[in-house]
Amino acid sequence: MSSSSLYIKETQAISRTKGSLLVAQSIPDIKYGEIVDVWLSNGEVKRGQAIDISKELTIVQVFGGVSEVDLVGSRVRCKGETLKLAVSRDIMGRIFNGMGEPIDGGPSVIPEDYLDVSGGLINPAGREPPAEFIETGISAIDGLNALVRGQKLPIFSGSGLPHNRIAAQIIRQASVKGKEEQFAIVFAAIGISYDDAAFFMKGLEQTGARGRTVAFINTASDPVIERISTPRLALTAGEYLAWKQGMHVLVILTDMTNYCEALRELSAMREEIPSRRGYPGYMYTDLATMYERAGRILGQEGSMTIMPILTMPDDDITHPIPDLTGYITEGQVVLSRELERKGIYPPIDVFLSLSRMMKEGIGPDKTRDDHNNVFMQLYAAYAEGCNLREISTIIGAEALGERDKVYLTNADRFEREFISQGELEKRKVEKTLDIGWELFSALPEEDLKLISEALIKKYLPKYSEKS
Repeated sequence: MSSSSLYIKETQAISRTKGSLLVAQSIPDIKYGEIVDVWLSNGEVKRGQAIDISKELTIVQVFGGVSEVDLVGSRVRCKGETLKLAVSRDIMGRIFNGMGEPIDGGPSVIPEDYLDVSGGLINPAGREPPAEFIETGISAIDGLNALVRGQKLPIFSGSGLPHNRIAAQIIRQASVKGKEEQFAIVFAAIGISYDDAAFFMKGLEQTGARGRTVAFINTASDPVIERISTPRLALTAGEYLAWKQGMHVLVILTDMTNYCEALRELSAMREEIPSRRGYPGYMYTDLATMYERAGRILGQEGSMTIMPILTMPDDDITHPIPDLTGYITEGQVVLSRELERKGIYPPIDVFLSLSRMMKEGIGPDKTRDDHNNVFMQLYAAYAEGCNLREISTIIGAEALGERDKVYLTNADRFEREFISQGELEKRKVEKTLDIGWELFSALPEEDLKLISEALIKKYLPKYSEKS
């Protein structure tokens, strides 16, 4: 965080406090989002941020709360600057808190620059469409919901589902396929428990992924306002690595539900008129200002891809948080509680999941020439098997015909062999597609209507083994 010894604006007329909010008389020329110092009567200094300004009042959000503020002896001093992150190549491999301060025992970052956490606007005319495949090593993502450079692809989870384990696996395994390019992970943990924070930090150490990762950890006991700054700090670090250092960056944000809850809490403190389920009406815009920082820019070497992870309250995909996120992003990966009960990891619901940019990032010279056809045929076969599974619960599996039994068995195999994989297992996309062909080999060949004859002759095991 940049600092300055020159304070250009000051007020001593603090009228009241409410939660972590401090209400002071209007400070001339103060700007929205400006950083302030709250000087307490005992000499202690707390940092805050102006979150509402008017001709009569200035409302400051104080980091760490305001229970010790003496309304008479305390004063507010403004720095004339917004929240900034100190950046340089030295941020790689470091772990920071929700204010951008190192918490890994290492020295402070020697800054090359200070960047505003609000980020810079990307000219829509200067955007380059996402079109390059990122290999996560997870079959249900790479094969059916491919992640593409510059895309925004969230993971919708539920309480108790293994979204943190999936996030850690992606951090370990994600790479740019077939190219020796600089690839970095920026990870932001928002409002998580100490156990989860320890899990992520231990995982980074043990797997050797820490060297290419920048982590921002905000625990549940940290001030609420830090939940608002944590994802923005992570995105700012990602932008620096992407646009200044020419790296391909994957930003993982978990859990965005905690961010939205913090937004609702601050909105209630400010006595704003609530919208759906008490969330502020501007939550869509607020989320968009972060998610839309992803992308590729014409003429720039780097790219920034975002995977927000959020837990859906009561597993409700129509809840405002996943609902608004779905409008902004380009698809979603949805976790299934039913698959999780079956012991399948990762429990990805392939029917509810979707990657709208997938077709731009797969195919010849990107993944493999059969990828799109395998993707469609796998969906068709699994859908038929799931339909027969429902019918069999009514009439019994014994009443099904031989062809129907083949599809019923194939649906079970698809879940056990294609979706399910080890937590430490990294599958190349070619291996993922080969598993699909193994499943097809059990189906009647005449039923493979979504695959050309040339591809069947090339990849179906009974033909490829002969050649």
